[in-house]
Amino acid sequence: MSVSQNPSEAATSPQEREARYNPSEIEPRWQQRWAEQPELYAMEPASSNKPKYYVLEMLPYPSGQLHMGHVRNYAIGDALARYMWMQGHNVLHPMGWDAFGLPAENAAIKNNTPPREWTLSNIAAMKRQMDRLGLSYDWRNEVTTCLPDYYRWNQWFFIRMFEKGLAYRKKSKVNWCPQCATVLANEQVINGYCWRHEDQLVEQRDLEQWFLRITNYAQELLDDLGKLDGWPEKVRTMQQNWIGRSEGTEVEFDLEDSASAPEDEERERGKGTEVLPFLETSKKTGKKIAVFTTRVDTIFGATSVQLAPEHPLVKEFAASDEKLASEVTSLIEQQKKAREAGDIGEIEKHGVFTGHYAINPFSGERLPIWVANYILLDYGTGAIMSVPAHDERDYEFAKKYGLEVRIVILPRRTIDPETGKDAEPMLPYTAEDSLLINSGDFNTLGNEEAQKKMAAFAEEKGFGKATVTFRLKDWGVSRQRYWGTPIPMLYCEKDGIVPVPDDQLPVLLPDNVAITQENGSPLGRVPEFVNATCPKCGGPARRETDTMDTFVDSSWYFYRYTSAKDDKAPYDSDAIAYWFPIDQYIGGVEHAILHLIYSRFWTKMMRDLGLIKNDEPVQRLFTQGMVIKDGSKMSKSKGNVVSPDDMIARYGADATRAYALFAAPPDRDLDWQEDGVAGVSRFLSRVYRFVNRYAGYTGGAAQSTPASQALQRKLHQTIAKITIDFSGRWHFNTCIAAIMELVNTLTAAEPAIAAGEVSDAVLADTLRDLVLLLAPFAPYLSCELWEKIGGQGELLRTPWPKADESLAKEDAIEIPVQVNGKLRSVVRIAADADQDTTRDAALADEKIKAALEGKQVVKLILVPGKLVNFVVK
Repeated sequence: MSVSQNPSEAATSPQEREARYNPSEIEPRWQQRWAEQPELYAMEPASSNKPKYYVLEMLPYPSGQLHMGHVRNYAIGDALARYMWMQGHNVLHPMGWDAFGLPAENAAIKNNTPPREWTLSNIAAMKRQMDRLGLSYDWRNEVTTCLPDYYRWNQWFFIRMFEKGLAYRKKSKVNWCPQCATVLANEQVINGYCWRHEDQLVEQRDLEQWFLRITNYAQELLDDLGKLDGWPEKVRTMQQNWIGRSEGTEVEFDLEDSASAPEDEERERGKGTEVLPFLETSKKTGKKIAVFTTRVDTIFGATSVQLAPEHPLVKEFAASDEKLASEVTSLIEQQKKAREAGDIGEIEKHGVFTGHYAINPFSGERLPIWVANYILLDYGTGAIMSVPAHDERDYEFAKKYGLEVRIVILPRRTIDPETGKDAEPMLPYTAEDSLLINSGDFNTLGNEEAQKKMAAFAEEKGFGKATVTFRLKDWGVSRQRYWGTPIPMLYCEKDGIVPVPDDQLPVLLPDNVAITQENGSPLGRVPEFVNATCPKCGGPARRETDTMDTFVDSSWYFYRYTSAKDDKAPYDSDAIAYWFPIDQYIGGVEHAILHLIYSRFWTKMMRDLGLIKNDEPVQRLFTQGMVIKDGSKMSKSKGNVVSPDDMIARYGADATRAYALFAAPPDRDLDWQEDGVAGVSRFLSRVYRFVNRYAGYTGGAAQSTPASQALQRKLHQTIAKITIDFSGRWHFNTCIAAIMELVNTLTAAEPAIAAGEVSDAVLADTLRDLVLLLAPFAPYLSCELWEKIGGQGELLRTPWPKADESLAKEDAIEIPVQVNGKLRSVVRIAADADQDTTRDAALADEKIKAALEGKQVVKLILVPGKLVNFVVK
């Protein structure tokens, strides 16, 4: 290409040739020019004939300040977006704000500032930071979740789900965070603690709450993980474990009438069992204890039934037994302490006999009912059949309290080498491949066959059935806080629960609300909000005062980006059909359970409402590593944040973001070092000076020369490497390292350039492609240099350079030569040398001649282009 309209006038003065790199002058100028081109980063219509590419970083909470952890996330997405534009794609690269939530509410209490005012001012500040970083966002599709034009559609979706039975209200035991003064979803409880407050143990409370039936999609959420081969295996495994599918049998144990129970000492201590040949009706209360087990084949080995301390039946037993009530309270406290330790599975086993019995429906045995601290109410049914011989936890408990241990499964064949007879298995014995003993009519069956027949028997007799359970529970979305989407439901004495009509949406969040952390939503103390009219009967009604979990906002925001100004629908379905699934989503692995599983559920729900056709929202997911400072993840809560503003002021935005990409592979943690930013800044300064020196270079050789060929070779090797890295590996650190190597080669070639041994065309092409390769990583500097070299058109739309394999190919290569596997020398040969030539070159090497002297070569191992090894005696 022509590098200048008038090459003879370009870069002729020493001052211009050695111009200093000044990002504080260059970057604001380009920022202003980009701001004057709103179409620069705009997506094109769905009718575009270009291939589409939707790249997205997870939207931030508007806390008011970005830190370098944010910058790393956004720099990855921005580099990819710029590369895809240069590859000729129609790119959607939007940004928005996850703007509802408790932090804004707490800040309002602390600073006496309304949450809306606090949030919108933070958004303005963070948006200025993003613009200063040069991030390529299409702000025309900005989404702010706390504004009515967005949360109106949260309410609209909620009503659609209510109509479909996917949204419902019930009294339930819920997770309560005293610091947040609100309910948490199960996914927001991490090892028993609040996800926002790592030192706050979550309590259990009984409250009326709204839930979404995410469990209706549990199996599909699990099955469709197999479609997500573009997701990290770690994330898919985390979701699989959280969904927690278990196949087994649900069995109902009858609760025995306590008046018929024997009163001998062993019975009182809950240690004995008694077979009842005939289960008379008089011995049953009519109440059932539902137990889910994955090993119904061991049910004849059950010697007790154990309940969680908070099981409803335990409360009933304890209501008339003060001693039992006191002991149960102690067990509950033990569970809380175990949660504090982080793993309730390691709890020291404790329990108490209730004085009551259940009847095993298979064997007719009376089993003592215990309360145990290792049984959790929210796992399974909150009740288990305890089979000590075949479960590790049950075995530990039985040994502690002297309960019977009865073997009912054995290995198919285990011979004791000393006696030659079948050996007793070590207990607890839990192997799957087993045979049943002491199990009535099911004796001698293999465990798999027994499980099927016993489940069928239970269903035939009406006391059980084969079933599947999931760890995943329905999503509790009620929050007793102000700063969130009002739940659009009304309560009427005549008509019950009534949704707000669509034409009355949005239900606006009122301003000037007195916000406190008292129990109950602040909205409940605003009469003009609470008091409403029933749309069915016209009578008085009361509004729901809970607001929605903020994860509702982030479950579908990326659909809104495609038509953010639409006031007739949440989005345009035709636009969704074009843009989805998201081609590349980028964010932290900490959202693997919370946000990512909710967004998958929301997509499937919208599909079933007929609004979209895709089953999954995201084709490829990338989870970047954290930025570490002072040994901890960079975060405001830890007080170890580094502001990008400070780095930009010292080194410029390009150096700041390029360092975030260069310092470590993007999927690894980055240990923050400011010296590294300074080093990248020095490198960018070298690039700037070099391009300025040779932007209008003339006087080089017209024909091809060895110096020109060497430069071309390095250039095209660099293009090939960076293109491959963008296509799959995303090793942006090695991309930038490759550009550094290219610049080193250019610098080393300066004597040849000065001597006229590099052609004008080769140097011009090298400078042009160097600027293009740098563009995704340092856009300000690249645009500045693009002008310097007379680049035509908008840099962002200039095609990405293509590697020429013939020019990238090495003329000569170095081959290690070994003798008996030990390296003795290295020979340089033509890259296309055949085996004979390679062998002869090795034999001609003086070091190899000396090593072979007086020895017999018995074998030659030659790997073309890689290795020569002489095996000698």
